[in-house]
Order: sequence, then C-alpha cells, then structure tokens
Amino acid sequence: MSPINLAIVGVGKIVRDQHLPSIAKNANFKLVATASRHGTVEGVNSYTTIEAMLDAEPSIDAVSLCMPPQYRYEAAYKALVAGKHVFLEKPPGATLSEVADLEALANKQGASLFASWHSRYAPAVEAAKAFLASTTIKSVHVIWKEDVRHWHPNQDWIWQAGGLGVFDPGINALSIVTHILPRPVFITGAVLEFPENRDAPIAADIHFRDADGLPVHAEFDWRQTGKQSWDIVAETAAGQMVLSEGGAKLSIDGRLTFAEPEQEYPSLYRRFAEIIKAGKSDVDVAPLRHVADAFMLGKRKFVEAFHD
Repeated sequence: MSPINLAIVGVGKIVRDQHLPSIAKNANFKLVATASRHGTVEGVNSYTTIEAMLDAEPSIDAVSLCMPPQYRYEAAYKALVAGKHVFLEKPPGATLSEVADLEALANKQGASLFASWHSRYAPAVEAAKAFLASTTIKSVHVIWKEDVRHWHPNQDWIWQAGGLGVFDPGINALSIVTHILPRPVFITGAVLEFPENRDAPIAADIHFRDADGLPVHAEFDWRQTGKQSWDIVAETAAGQMVLSEGGAKLSIDGRLTFAEPEQEYPSLYRRFAEIIKAGKSDVDVAPLRHVADAFMLGKRKFVEAFHD
C-alpha cells in the first residue's frame, strides 16, 4: 500500500520534538507539505496558510493539526471539507461543540478524525489499566505539577481564554484516568486558581467520584520547580499502585513492575494509520469534558499575577 501523504499545520516545538521524528520512522506516512506562519521543515514544501497548502498540494491525504486549540476548528473544517483525514493534537478543540461538529463532518465526508491523547500511549498505562481491573479500588490521587516557565516559555496563547492554562498538562492526566478506571467518574467540586493578570488557571484542585462513590482527587499546579510530578496513585485491595513519570513506570507496593522507553507519538501515528486504513474515526472527548465540567463547577480563586 502506498504511503499516506501527510501535511502538518502549525510547525512549533511539539512538531519538531515529537511529530517529525515519529513520522520519519513510520513507513505508513510521507510528509509532503507544511503550513505555518513562521515554521518550516527543510526539504518539504512550505506554505503560510492551510488554504494555500490545500490548493497547491492536491495529493495530500491527511493533515496533522498542531496549532493552539483556539484556532484548530477552522483548519480542521477546511481539511475535512477537502476530503482529508485529520489528526488533532490534544486537546482536540477549544470546545466540545467544535469537536462534535468535526466528528459529524468527518462521518459525512467519509474521512477519519483522530482526537489524539498522547499520554494514553505512555508505556505503563495499559499495565495500570489491567491491574486496576483485577482488584477493588479504594481511592485515587492524581498529582500533576510542573514548571510552566520550563515547558511553555513565552507562550501567551496558553494563558488566553481557550488555552486551558494548567489544564494543558492536566488534561494529559485526565486522558489517563478516563482510560484506566473501570467506570466513569464525575466532578463533584473544584477550585481553580487564576493569576490576576491571566484568563486561564495556574492551578486546580478537583474532586471526582464514580456511581459507587469511589473518591478521586486531582491536583494540578504550574508553579512547581525542581523535580516535576506526574503521578497517579491508587489505593487498592491488592496494594498501592503508583503510575509515575507521566505513565512511564508502574509500581505496586513500592516494587517496580513495568517500565519501558517512551513511545507515545510513534504510537499515535500507528493508531492514525490504523483508523485511516479501517475507514473509521477515534474521537473520545472524555478528558475535554472533564475540563469543561471543572470550569462549570469550579470556584474561582484569584492569586498573584504571573509573569514569564
């Protein structure tokens, strides 16, 4: 089967760090074009808008959209109308309504739409899911704390309305939690901390439960310096489970049971090729729905201004 001719829209840090190396190693794809206001990829035709790219490159089969979520819907709509398969970086959109409309359009066009959640493909996530399915869960504690100055320096879009703020990393934790827990959970309360000069939160404290009352507590914070924390801790009848380092390692009662090298984005592109070949979409909005619920139910607490 011929490679899928792929284009990227939005050539930034995540594209250079993750997308380009993953595409280069996947024989299912051939990168043929990019569209970005500033970024280019050497040896690949470059355009400044998706419209110009789609007009000039009719051979494009699929498009990966890697711009900020506030601008993703319009680009995805144009790609789907043109009959292209679409890969959505996380989060899949700025609102749930946008994503629902894109999914309906993809179905109408016979195109594949992929709402990607890279943290679900962290190496120990499936092992954690299997462990939790084998026992009784008593409680879950999510600690996702990192230094925004290190990971998102001078990225103003992330602090604007729709940029998600601390939920940009926090949604990674939610994508894992919604995948590994055997039953859906629902937000019962939240406190969101907003810097007085920003439109998106810098921290969030959220409580969930499932239909049986299982307590789940999540702490997200962008002010952590030093060692970063990306951990999910579950107290269970079979001992304490710790899924650490963003899903890279799994420990049970202090004993490391699973650890493999990170392969998140290569796994995403394998999945994208799979759904294109199968003629279907993969659009799970559960993590984004939890973020929307947090904004609906969360109490706002204003804290000191944040400056890069």
